[in-house]
Amino acid sequence: MNRNKIVAAIDVGSTKIATLIGQVSEGSEKINVVGASSIPSAGVRKGQIVNIEEASDVIVRSVEAAERMAGLSLSKTFVLIGGAHICSQNSHGVVAVAEPQGEITPEDVRRVIEAARAISLPSSREIVHVIPRTYTVDSQDGVADPVGMSGVRLEVETHIITGSSTAMKNLARCVSEVGADIESMVFAGIAASNAVLTETEKELGVVLVDIGGGTTNIVVYIEGAPAYTAVLPIGAKNVTNDLAIGLRLSLESAEKLKVALSDKKKIKQAEEGADKKTEDKNKDDEIDLAKIGIYEEAKNVSRKTIIEGIIKPRLNEIFGMVASEIQKSGFAGLTPSGIVLTGGGAITVGAVETCKRALSLPVRIGVPDRVSGLVDDIMDPSFSASIGLLVYGSKHSESSSFSSLPKFGEISKKIPIKGFAGKFADFVKSFLP
Repeated sequence: MNRNKIVAAIDVGSTKIATLIGQVSEGSEKINVVGASSIPSAGVRKGQIVNIEEASDVIVRSVEAAERMAGLSLSKTFVLIGGAHICSQNSHGVVAVAEPQGEITPEDVRRVIEAARAISLPSSREIVHVIPRTYTVDSQDGVADPVGMSGVRLEVETHIITGSSTAMKNLARCVSEVGADIESMVFAGIAASNAVLTETEKELGVVLVDIGGGTTNIVVYIEGAPAYTAVLPIGAKNVTNDLAIGLRLSLESAEKLKVALSDKKKIKQAEEGADKKTEDKNKDDEIDLAKIGIYEEAKNVSRKTIIEGIIKPRLNEIFGMVASEIQKSGFAGLTPSGIVLTGGGAITVGAVETCKRALSLPVRIGVPDRVSGLVDDIMDPSFSASIGLLVYGSKHSESSSFSSLPKFGEISKKIPIKGFAGKFADFVKSFLP
C-alpha cells in the first residue's frame, strides 16, 4: 500500500507564525493540507528573532494547533527564513567531465555546483541556497539539464543566497523547542515564487515582490531561474503605523481600518461595471469607524484622505525602494512579465495602482493555488510563502515528516509470525502464480 508523504512548513514572520501540514500522495504532485494554524507573532521584528523565549512559545503553540488538526506529531519540518540580513550573489563553476568519452552524469553536475559554491564568505555568514541558473557544455551555453549529454568541460552559472549565521542559529534554536528536526531552511522569497509564479513568467522574466509585515522580499527571475534577490527592511506594518499616527488610533484599530479598506476595495472591483451617482460617491467616501469595531475619538473619517494622504505616500516609498533595487540588480528591462505582488501587504488598498505607476510594468496580485484540502483560510496572498514552502518540501523532502505510530515493519520484526497466521500466509501464496 502506498504511504502518503507528510510535509510540514513553519513560517516565523513579523506579523504571524504559521504552521502548515500537507499530505502528498505517491505518484501525485497535488498537496492536500491536513493541518493549518496561524497565531499573531511575538519576539520577531523585521523577520529576525529578537526574543527567543517569546518566539519559541508562539512557535510551539502554532505547531501544536496544526498537529491537533492533522492528528499527527511532527518529526521533521521545513522553516522559512527572511530578514534584511539575506544577501545574494551570482557565481560561476567549472569542472572537467569525469568520463569524457561517455555522458555527463548527475555526479558531474553535483561537482560543478560544489565548485560554484566555493566563494569567499565572512565567518558570520552561511549559504542558504545554491540555485543553478544555466549550464554550459563545452561551448554550448543555455543548457537547462546537462545529464546525458556528451562533453569534456562543464560550466554552471549559479545564484547563491546567503544569510547571517547568528540569525539562522537563533531561528533554529526557537524551532528546536517544538521537538522536530529542521530538514531545511528556505528563503521566503524563493518559497513564495513556488506558490504564485507560472513557468512562463519565470522564463520570460518576472519580479516577485513579497510584502510581509516587517520586510519586503524581492526576487528577479530571468530565463527560468532567480538572478537577483534582496530584502528591504520595510513592510505592511509601516502602513499600519502611519495610520495609527495620522488618525491617533491604537495599532490594533489602525490594522482593523487597513483590513476594512482592503476588503472594500475588493467589493468595489466586483461592482466595477455599475454606474454610481455623485451623491453615492460622497456617501461612500465617509467611513463610520464604529461600524468596523473602532470606538475611539473620531467617528467618521474620509476614505479618500486616508488613502491619498496616508497610505499611498508609504506605498510610494516602498515601491520606490523596489524600483531602485531592480535598477541595482542590472536586470531592469529584462522582465516583460512585470511584477507579481504577494504577501499580506499586496492586498493593501491602492497597492497595485501605486506599483504600476512607480515601476511602469504590468502588475498582478499572486494568490497561491497549488494546494487542496483545508484551504478556506489560507488561499490568501499572506500565506503564499507558507504554501510555497509546502510545495518546495514536497519536492525536496527525503522521507515522511511525522511520527504517529511505530512503523509496522519495525513491529513485525519483533513478532514471530508463526502458527495460524503463518499457515494462512502459506495457503494464500499457494494460489499465487
